[in-house]
Amino acid sequence: MKRITEYNDYRCYMRDYYEERKRTSYFSWREFAKLAGFSSSGYLKLVCDGKTRLRQDGALKVARAMELSGYRLEYFCMLVEFCDASDERSRVQVFSRMRTLMEENGVRVLGAEAFDYYRSWVNPVVRELAPMMPGAKPSDIAKMCIPEVTAGEVRNSLELMVRANLLDRQSDGKYVQMNKGLTGNPALLSASMKVMQKQVAQLAADALDSVPAKERDISGFTFGINEKTFERLVNEIKLFRERIKEIVSEDEGCNRVYRLNLQLFPLSEKLKDKDE
Repeated sequence: MKRITEYNDYRCYMRDYYEERKRTSYFSWREFAKLAGFSSSGYLKLVCDGKTRLRQDGALKVARAMELSGYRLEYFCMLVEFCDASDERSRVQVFSRMRTLMEENGVRVLGAEAFDYYRSWVNPVVRELAPMMPGAKPSDIAKMCIPEVTAGEVRNSLELMVRANLLDRQSDGKYVQMNKGLTGNPALLSASMKVMQKQVAQLAADALDSVPAKERDISGFTFGINEKTFERLVNEIKLFRERIKEIVSEDEGCNRVYRLNLQLFPLSEKLKDKDE
């Protein structure tokens, strides 16, 4: 069975624990629930099946029933809080606490690089700029960002991307992009990506005042559609993104970093059908 810190879903850990106990000795969901102090014999199976969830007091009882102690017990309880968080902001906050706990105990944090990368718009910009500016100092790269950032932010960004193998720092100090994707807990990635999406949406709004019209293209229009047309538009946007990637990959001698936002969202509630 894997270490508790290698899990990003408490239900998976509970089920693996149950299967391991059942494989080596007589063990049932009834006994598991009894060990944890629950009166319902099938409660923990319902939890593992995703049909209900643990409260924090229940998480503590289950952790003790599985003989977890120290930081492992704390990790399990935080994992319950993380998985059942009501929104992305709360999920990010819980992960930050989990990360601090693991680092204090010398445990590698799975998915930390992806979490950090998507938390700031600065990272993808620096990843593009650094190879374009061989030998440039962090302060030089910082001045090229719009809006300008600090040298410290750029330095931290470069260190992060070298750790994540997104950039390779060569012996002469030049940076080369590595074709490596970031992987991690889907729920965590979704939460941190939303942080960046909010940041770049604000940057787009600011660009209306800070960037000359000839250097940007920001437009849009409002329309009424139904669900079927919405699905068609989503598919067209997907195809458009793929075409943009092809065009960008053919570019030679790039000298500037751009961001393209594609946004399709409702501005009204759905009207009720005539039959409703």
